[in-house]
Amino acid sequence: MFQIPDAFNMATYFLDDRLREGTGEKIAIRHRDRDLTYLDVVRESNRVGNVLRDLGAGIEDRVYICLPDIPEFAPVFFGVLKIGAVVTMGNPRLPADDYEYYLNYTRAKVAVIHESVADVFLSVRPKAKYLKNLLVVGRPSAGLPHYDSLVPEAGEHLELAETSKDDVACWLFSGGTTGRSKGVVHFHHDFPYNTEHYAKQIVQYTGEDVTLSVPRLYFGYATGTNLMFPFAVGATTALFDEAPTPETIFEKIREFRPTVLTNVPTTIGKMVNHPEAAAQDLSSLRVCLSAGEYLPPELYQRWKGLFKAEILNGIGSAEMFHIYISNRLGDVKPGSLGKLVPGYEAKIVDTEGKECKPGEAGRLHVKGDSAGLCYFLAHEKSKETFAGDWCFTSDLFRVDEEGYYWYEGRVDDLLKVGGIFVSPIEVENCLLQHSAVLEAAVVGYTDEQGLTKPKAYVVPRPGRTPGASLAEDVQNYVKERLAAYKYPRKIEFVDSLPKTDRGKIDRKKLKT
Repeated sequence: MFQIPDAFNMATYFLDDRLREGTGEKIAIRHRDRDLTYLDVVRESNRVGNVLRDLGAGIEDRVYICLPDIPEFAPVFFGVLKIGAVVTMGNPRLPADDYEYYLNYTRAKVAVIHESVADVFLSVRPKAKYLKNLLVVGRPSAGLPHYDSLVPEAGEHLELAETSKDDVACWLFSGGTTGRSKGVVHFHHDFPYNTEHYAKQIVQYTGEDVTLSVPRLYFGYATGTNLMFPFAVGATTALFDEAPTPETIFEKIREFRPTVLTNVPTTIGKMVNHPEAAAQDLSSLRVCLSAGEYLPPELYQRWKGLFKAEILNGIGSAEMFHIYISNRLGDVKPGSLGKLVPGYEAKIVDTEGKECKPGEAGRLHVKGDSAGLCYFLAHEKSKETFAGDWCFTSDLFRVDEEGYYWYEGRVDDLLKVGGIFVSPIEVENCLLQHSAVLEAAVVGYTDEQGLTKPKAYVVPRPGRTPGASLAEDVQNYVKERLAAYKYPRKIEFVDSLPKTDRGKIDRKKLKT
């Protein structure tokens, strides 16, 4: 069993140890026509660390990384860790006011940004109270330190910061579906803990794997599956910075022949519904990972029928770093999220805090040594979520007699219809089985009598004409399969559903 020593830096565990194991010449990163070995990444991360120190970042300082999925992401990520600074990461496709918020909230001393957002960052820089420098990757930007000018000239030797396993290493941002994202503060030991239990025991990463990801690297789900986890075993990470459309994913699978694909249900749906899906060769995949939102069993079955590769559906969170409940290879129960990952405990409690019996739905509490410390600058919210060893999620679950966990939605998403709670997830799953429904989201609305009723936003399949006739047909379909009070009283056909930058349905936009 891997023991994390007191003096510890996770960059050593995920990167430098590969050299000591003799895999320095192994390809670590593939991107278009550029390959980086593990030795290349070690050397470049050391140079980046020296440059960051020169630019004003030091131990415990936050560094904001705003890069697409390009090779520089890895040496920047590990370079920040090596100097004892704290990684914070953001989406390189946000509006200016979001970057102003993140720079001031993180109090980042240095931001490493891509050329595509240089002008946006320059526009908010006068409002960034703590920022000392911007380091630009890609084309030079007038007056700003340039990655390609400074990093190649920096020294290869880097004095590693004297960090402990309980030093802060990284902030992972919450989904932000109910307001501004908050940073969950994580220690150096959190990430190897989940790697040893989930990545190595459940997904069974090996040095022979090639990984590819639909979600982008700034999202902790992908930071794990497409950077940390493959690096921990000397595997190869395939990166691309184009938008992750189904066409692009199919193209990259042909190009890189990955064995592990990190995915989300929304894109799984788009891939199986692609007009050329049946002609795609996904035979290189030994497993597809799914998380971030509920994966309907109907969608799972369609994927398996088309592409054969197993889907391991699981649930994780920024609060716990990564996945703590998951299906397993050879043990998948469609519709469920599987069983507890080794090293984690869970209990389901009712509104009075009493533990639920099998089959009863309640709020999920989870425990494991990858749990974060707190939300930065959110003391009251932290106390509500982090209680000793336990993390109190806002997810509703039930567990069956065999130990499989079933997702029932979020606490705030439950609808009380006629005095009875209704899970939008259950209604959505029923809607998705209708032949005319491509995507669906169910929220509550207030009728003319002031009562809450379900409303469904539906994206129709190509060739199906939205209108009153189809809406009535869809409603009758649900009535025939669920209790009468659960059917959506209103159906609104839309071209697409709003999504967060992590690919989840943005319910707060549907409720407004």
